This record gives sequence, C-alpha cells and structure tokens, in this order.
Amino acid sequence: MAQRSMEIVVGLFILAGGAAMLFLALQVSGLTFKASSETYTVYAYFNDAGGLGARGKISLAGVQVGRIREVSLDQETFQARVVMDIDAAYGAIPADSSAIIRTSGLLGEQYIDISPGGDMESLADGDTFYETQSALNIERMISNFASGQAGQ
Repeated sequence: MAQRSMEIVVGLFILAGGAAMLFLALQVSGLTFKASSETYTVYAYFNDAGGLGARGKISLAGVQVGRIREVSLDQETFQARVVMDIDAAYGAIPADSSAIIRTSGLLGEQYIDISPGGDMESLADGDTFYETQSALNIERMISNFASGQAGQ
C-alpha cells in the first residue's frame, strides 16, 4: 500500500511539473488560453523593423495595449509594414502619436512603444502612424565605431 501511495504522489508531482512547464512556455511565447478581446487595426511603416515579429507587444506608457499581427515588406516603398491589433478599450490614442521600436533591456525582445501626441482626433480602424522611429541597430553602430565611421 505504501508503494502505491508513493507512486501516486510521484505521478502528481510530475503532472504539476508538466503543467508548470506548459504555463511558462505559453508565457514566454506570448500565447494565452484567454479569449481574444475586440481590437482595431492600425499600420506603421519603418525603415528597419529590427527583430519585431508576430505577437510582439505594443505598449503605451508601459501598459500593453495590443499585439503585432504581422511584419512584412511593402513592395512599393521597400519599408517594413507592421500590422498592429490595438485593444478596443484603448480607442482614444491621439491620431498624431508616433510608433517607436524599443528593446526591453539591453539584449531583450523588441516591441513597439506608442508615444502619444496631442491631437483631439483618435486613431481609428485602418489608420496609419505617420511618425515612426526604426529599431536601433547595435551591430551597425559597433561596426561603424570599430571602422572609424562613427562621426560620419
């Protein structure tokens, strides 16, 4: 009987460990089990999208307000086109706001930070951020500094 109880306890411990690993994997990947809320779509064009990818976060004042749906190349302008899904609860983002690609930490993941403007009109479904700031390319900066082209 003691042997059977020990096997049940070990089995439960392994199941709890597996559930914890699944939870952590979902947190790191940005996937969730919660139902998606209502969103509206906005666009931004960047000269260099850096390491942005689908399901990347979009924040405003440090609060996550949406997710990146897609990053693709615009065949006409040869810029990175970023499609963003903003939660409908944050529908009052000023129309003259700018989208900036930032990095969380020194070598962390890249995300879009919205810097709010002062316009009375708000971004609506299908609107575009006209003012953007591309990703800081650390490799290019180091290469330019090492080759003596930093001041040029």
